[in-house]
Amino acid sequence: MEPSDEELCRRIAARDADAFELMVERHQARAYRLAASILGNQADARDVSQDAFIRLYEAAGRFDGRSRFSTWFYRILVNLCIDHQRRNRWWRRLTPLAGPGAGDPDDPGVDPASGEAGPESEAMLKQSISRLRPALEKLSPQQRAVLLQTQEGFSSREISEVLKCSEATARVHVHRAIAQLRKLLQND
Repeated sequence: MEPSDEELCRRIAARDADAFELMVERHQARAYRLAASILGNQADARDVSQDAFIRLYEAAGRFDGRSRFSTWFYRILVNLCIDHQRRNRWWRRLTPLAGPGAGDPDDPGVDPASGEAGPESEAMLKQSISRLRPALEKLSPQQRAVLLQTQEGFSSREISEVLKCSEATARVHVHRAIAQLRKLLQND
């Protein structure tokens, strides 16, 4: 039987490298997707999600078990994303969003949803993403985090714990984010 995240966190606090490796394997993809949805930049998302795992390793002993491990960890990640945006806000005004062909050599570009998709599907996907990225940039970091967390299947309670707000406020963030995206995409 696989150990729970909470048990792995206790082992990480005792500096168990195998427990840390298993925790990274479990949460790496979701952490990256959440960071990418908030930051809108793949390179920054990689950096910030890696920083979150470093923070996890350093702070595992402070996890008190009052909430689920995932709630605690994703709150760390969201905070790091918000801090990253605050630090880099001036830079974003000078350069466009990173993306395929935007001068970021680490950016792999956008792959089609299916390995068998043709050029038409790829063009449609790129067009959709090119419309969605600017719309997502206009949402608050909390709204962007809520959208991905909703996509990942988090409950209102879990979202409220990650964002440190009431469940009602979390539901308002979800509603406003969806309404704002609809409005932005319709005006396009």
